[in-house]
Amino acid sequence: MGFRFPSIVHAIQRPFSSSKDVRKGYLAVYVGENRMKRFVIPLSFLNQPSFQMLLSKAEEEFGFDHPMGALTIPCTENAFIDLISRFNA
Repeated sequence: MGFRFPSIVHAIQRPFSSSKDVRKGYLAVYVGENRMKRFVIPLSFLNQPSFQMLLSKAEEEFGFDHPMGALTIPCTENAFIDLISRFNA
């Protein structure tokens, strides 16, 4: 099952803050293994098969009980940045 959203240009890294700073059409996710970093990404990334694999991995590891209280992606920051940079290419 895929989601259909218009393509948006790039992901934005921001420090931890409230969800009020997430613009319409974007989603905040936390990435990392030990030290979590917050990224605000376009919803269009949800349609990418490789991103859906990360979501499946997150579901297997955390279920619906994410330690940050929000969507947490269990991979290294470098791996995540590499993945999202391929979406923008």
